[in-house]
Amino acid sequence: MKKSIAVTETLAREFGLTSEEYARVLAIMGRTPSLTELGIFAAMWSEHCSYKSSRQWLRQLPTKAPWVVHGPGENAGVVDIGQGYVAIFKIESHNHPSFIEPYQGAATGVGGILRDIFAMGARPIANLNALRFGDPENPITRRILDGVVRGIGGYGNCVGVPTVGGEINFHSAYDSNPLVNAMTVGLARKDKVFLSAAVGVGNPVVYVGSRTGRDGIHGATMSSAEFDKEALSKRPTVQVGDPFMEKLLIEACLELMATDAILSIQDMGAAGLTSSAVEMASKGGVGITLNLDAVPQREREMTAYEMMLSESQERMLMVLRPDRTEMARKIFEKWELECAVIGHLTETGRLIVQHKDVVEADIPLTPLVDQAPVYDRPFKRQPPVTPLGKVYAPLSLDDMLIRLLASPDLCSRAWVWNQYDGTVGGKTVFRPGMADSAVIRVEETSLGLALTTDCTPRYCQANAQVGAAQAVAEAWRNITATGARPLAITNNLNFANPEKPEIMGQIVGAIEGMAEACQALDFPVVSGNVSLYNETRHPDGSTRAILPTPVIGGLGLIDDIQRAVGLAMRAAEDVVLIGTTQGALGQSIWLREILGQEEGEPPCVDFEVERRNGDFVRKAIHAGYITACHDVSDGGILVAIAEMVLAGGVGCTLESPDSGMRPEAFWFGEDQSRYLACTPNGVALCERAAQAGVSARIIGRSGGNELIFPSGVTLSLLRLKAAHESFFQALIPD
Repeated sequence: MKKSIAVTETLAREFGLTSEEYARVLAIMGRTPSLTELGIFAAMWSEHCSYKSSRQWLRQLPTKAPWVVHGPGENAGVVDIGQGYVAIFKIESHNHPSFIEPYQGAATGVGGILRDIFAMGARPIANLNALRFGDPENPITRRILDGVVRGIGGYGNCVGVPTVGGEINFHSAYDSNPLVNAMTVGLARKDKVFLSAAVGVGNPVVYVGSRTGRDGIHGATMSSAEFDKEALSKRPTVQVGDPFMEKLLIEACLELMATDAILSIQDMGAAGLTSSAVEMASKGGVGITLNLDAVPQREREMTAYEMMLSESQERMLMVLRPDRTEMARKIFEKWELECAVIGHLTETGRLIVQHKDVVEADIPLTPLVDQAPVYDRPFKRQPPVTPLGKVYAPLSLDDMLIRLLASPDLCSRAWVWNQYDGTVGGKTVFRPGMADSAVIRVEETSLGLALTTDCTPRYCQANAQVGAAQAVAEAWRNITATGARPLAITNNLNFANPEKPEIMGQIVGAIEGMAEACQALDFPVVSGNVSLYNETRHPDGSTRAILPTPVIGGLGLIDDIQRAVGLAMRAAEDVVLIGTTQGALGQSIWLREILGQEEGEPPCVDFEVERRNGDFVRKAIHAGYITACHDVSDGGILVAIAEMVLAGGVGCTLESPDSGMRPEAFWFGEDQSRYLACTPNGVALCERAAQAGVSARIIGRSGGNELIFPSGVTLSLLRLKAAHESFFQALIPD
């Protein structure tokens, strides 16, 4: 970009501003903005940065609890976990970049969320992810999947933070718009949490980390628009990451944080230097002046516009105590990182950007932030879904189980997990696939953190309110199944074009369902991200939207890590089903994979039953009555049992359900609020459940090396394992 480019309404629209928004810019400025000023407004007012379509609805989410230290509004959420520690966590999307350049898009998504965590003084201790890819039969899916997984593993492994959990779905709705949601959890002392609000007029503003290049310019605005046939030409808007530099940055920042030098700190994420400077100054109620001549640059003749909008990675912005700048410089030089004073705080309330003795931007901060557009977009509620009619199984139970275990959404994810280092750091208690939630040991304590990501998009497509509530409940349930107490969630709301009333209706419904579930389960939202315009426009003018995908990242606490349980079945124990089964097959994975239908109503969550069942399970785990536990979700009871059998390497003999319903409904129905528990004494556990008002029944006995059905039909563990591992072996052969 050259400074001679004329700023017009046409250019503003190219930058993603509407005519009305550009008119508001003119009113704020009282003149035509410079190119740099226009870029700053376009970035800060993009959907990605301003949440202009969702902000008014997000306010209804519950965000407070006695254990919540900092909720939404900071770089990440903070919850008190006791013994002087806090857990700091957040999830964010890098969807559009991961389609354009899968490896770097996913890698820099991991790098960005890591910086959000250590910017608050926490050492990152775990990464998770939630991934959605297109139809496995689509040739592009394999390329995107392979690039994304390698990018996540390549970055996280090199930084030395274990990737301990996540989820993967496949559906043709994600063919040209994969979803890559990255979550990081960090650990800090409660008295050493750092915030982003700038403090102290006159204090120096310090740039640290990598040098600034031209990568990632317009990244925020690109992520706020639909894709089209030109999407792959947008590679210059995708950032390039360096995990080794990130590792140095983590260590340098944490070393400096051990002193009293830092007054405020912010990651240079979306919109780079623009968003970090604006957010820090506006939160602190001060002005900020930047001298871009001092910005470390890796490319020649960079303009003010390019430097302010670059999204080069591994960079942070800090406000330091004036007498600590030299100490900070020495620390960053020791770690071979750039450190430069590039400005100072002022009392003007303005963002002033200077470059080569020219004022390139002079913007009042209050209207830039407070007058960012907020839209009350029209929305259309999703119409009621026709209840599922009678359906009948075309195959035997054993054949249907084999088909489900080999399906894309239920198959073994071992190929994916093997790309990640899940144990680096030595704090991982359960490797991926060995428990419903990842469990991480809190150093020098008996505490453990249970971590999960959850969402069932097919439920949300049928009813976003019910589906989002179910996603919250499933996260709560997965945490509970390890013996941990659910504390809080972060969310990543992935939707299509909010300017379409039917899509806006999904967004509204999902937030309402999430709010209802979080309130009922005492499971507050402490951080999150909204990713909209996940929609692809085809050359013929048609569009394809993703399924509504409100991903929930959950965190729970277990006081005694020795009490945590996984899902691996043990020999010679009773298998108890906790919760009521009514045979909910609407929108089930059985219906889709066996009958090829995506129909009916999704299963609803009774929050009172959810809490009662979960509280009982947690107490039974703590008391030592339950040795393994697994929630019943996709695929129903039979798939859950097969997963426990495979995890434990031990068989199971199933009892006849005598339920009065068809076998496929009992064994594959996806009724909520249910768990499978292994116990040495099933009768005693059922008696305790009855005393707590919880439905429970023995449905099997573990032992041997086969899964034996009530009919006497058997499946060997070898056959189950072969089916479970077949999908990725065929999709990405060695």
